[in-house]
Amino acid sequence: MISSCSSLEPPVPAITRSSQGPIIPPPPQPPHLLDLAFPPSSSSHQAPVPPPPPPPPLAARPAPPHVFGLEKSQLLKEALEKASPAPRSREDVKRLLKLHKDRFRSDLQWILFCADLPSLIQEGPQCGLVALWMAGTLLVPPSGIPLERLIKMATERGYTAQGEMFSVADMGRLAEEVLGCRAELLQGGLGGPNRDRVLQHLVAGHPLLIPYDEDFNHEPCQRKGHKAHWAVSTGVLLGVHGVPSPGYIEDLELPGLFHPVPGMSRQPPSLPEEGSLGAVYLLSKQGKSWHYQLWDYNQVRDSNLQLTDFSPARAADGREYVVPAGGLQAGLCGQALLLRP
Repeated sequence: MISSCSSLEPPVPAITRSSQGPIIPPPPQPPHLLDLAFPPSSSSHQAPVPPPPPPPPLAARPAPPHVFGLEKSQLLKEALEKASPAPRSREDVKRLLKLHKDRFRSDLQWILFCADLPSLIQEGPQCGLVALWMAGTLLVPPSGIPLERLIKMATERGYTAQGEMFSVADMGRLAEEVLGCRAELLQGGLGGPNRDRVLQHLVAGHPLLIPYDEDFNHEPCQRKGHKAHWAVSTGVLLGVHGVPSPGYIEDLELPGLFHPVPGMSRQPPSLPEEGSLGAVYLLSKQGKSWHYQLWDYNQVRDSNLQLTDFSPARAADGREYVVPAGGLQAGLCGQALLLRP
């Protein structure tokens, strides 16, 4: 609740004359204060003194903030879906680098490849469709396809009942139909030969949709699929021993952090080897936070590889869910979606 108050000017004290002594004619009036502060020029001795300006009007009370009720989520969606993507990725990355500087290897230089996305907080089990909506703002600019349309199409095609998406293949078919993009189903996990494909895809500025198990802080964990969730990655932070030139510029605030120069041809950096620990971080967003997060690539890979069991809590909540034949093992485990215009 925002309260406001108006302050009134203190009343000017009344001037009283002393009644002591005999009544004598009043003395000559002293000069006006404005005359003392700003003496008139010789050519304007007889100019009349302008009257003082009237006191300013009382400040109007600010309108009370609009308190959102049940319509909050719908209004939030409409506002965000009409807004252009906010440039927040670099700021969030630099905030994370400062906050968790001990987590990042000091023997490496870092190159950040990123694309900016708007945020949208999910309602219920809509994390996959919200991630697809965010990715769609890059594929169908400036604001993508309305989330309601994604939900409607997914429901009509039989991909979802509550907004949940337990099939990467279904997500790919939905993306191609609604967004008109190219969706490549990645199978076999994010490691091995798929690793370089994923990193080159992100360096090129294309979005990646990843199912994983979500921990309490939204980071990847391993719960056998009981906390299955979706995220969209639109960038990567690479730790390298040498930054190729030209085409990259060092950050003014954080020495050792480099950004590709927009519009300038550049040599792609050498990708860190798969055995290099702590050298690759995915820049990711998901539907339960406004901010980007940096996730260690190996942590995401391992979480994605163990999505095998449907959540017992969901199985007992009495709601209907669309789960593919073979369960999460067949629909999510070791899979991701590469999206291109």
